[in-house]
Amino acid sequence: GDSCCNPLSMGYVQKLVQKNIPGIYVLSLKIGNSLVQDVENSFFLNANAQVRQVCHQLATDPRLSGGYNAMGFSQGAQFLRAVAQRCPSPPMLNLISIGGQHQGVYGFPRCPGESSHLCDWIRKTLDLGAYTQAVQEHLVQAEYWHDPLKEEDYRKNSIFLADINQERGINETYKKNLMALKKFVMVKFLNDTMVDPPISEWFGFYKSGQAKETIPLQETSLYKEDRLGLQEMDKAGKLVFLGVKGDHLHFSEEWFDTTILPFLQ
Repeated sequence: GDSCCNPLSMGYVQKLVQKNIPGIYVLSLKIGNSLVQDVENSFFLNANAQVRQVCHQLATDPRLSGGYNAMGFSQGAQFLRAVAQRCPSPPMLNLISIGGQHQGVYGFPRCPGESSHLCDWIRKTLDLGAYTQAVQEHLVQAEYWHDPLKEEDYRKNSIFLADINQERGINETYKKNLMALKKFVMVKFLNDTMVDPPISEWFGFYKSGQAKETIPLQETSLYKEDRLGLQEMDKAGKLVFLGVKGDHLHFSEEWFDTTILPFLQ
């Protein structure tokens, strides 16, 4: 529901980074040919196609050829993780996930779009058939919809999240590429009312078969079986879990300057 260059959001973040790290090059990713397309694509362009577009943008930008740091906000964070896993050239050095839903969501309590009509339609569509092929192919939020009451459906039919989370088998390349990161920083908003469950921002999720009790990353089968290399990364000190007071994507300039910018320097 956002665009690359909105002066109140991504454009503001870009200026913050440039102001505090003089001479830094910042590429704010635009998906599509216009700002309107960029916003629409955040709802309706298959996440796998978005990742392919981003991989192409990164690979053809000569200023990134030696490697780059990636920072993603909300759904952009798990999309950038897919970039890390699928597109190792140019190399991603550090991945900073700010409110990213790495185990997906099971709920859409406050849709980020401007139109409540659109949000209501998305909610109904997800409730009715998140794992049907038509919805998976054309509704981005369905592609990281993770229903803990229908784990089998999710594993079998999720065309994006189940793939990057190694739910259908181990892609050793995904694992190797993710483990090449120097740091994987995950920021969770401690008063988040949009992401359900908020612990997904630290790679935790609901305990399978119900939607009340949550478990941290370290208790998930993904971690215990080390399907993505997260256990090994954790032991090597590569995973950084940060909590910040506030609702989804609400943070102060001071917090950003002192907590996040050091990972870019």
